[in-house]
Amino acid sequence: MAVPKRNHSNSRTGKRRSHDHLKKRQLAFCPQCSTSVPTHTICPKCGYYMGRTLVESSEQ
Repeated sequence: MAVPKRNHSNSRTGKRRSHDHLKKRQLAFCPQCSTSVPTHTICPKCGYYMGRTLVESSEQ
């Protein structure tokens, strides 16, 4: 079985892992009820998405 002759340095390992971090979800505000909502998702409060109401909410 192939085994590396030397260890990878901490710097080299860190460079490889530099892109593995999680990014924050991008938030936008619903134009109808102004609740912060992740982009490209239906508003959980009013059901509004892409200029129309897709889900009828029982809260209203």
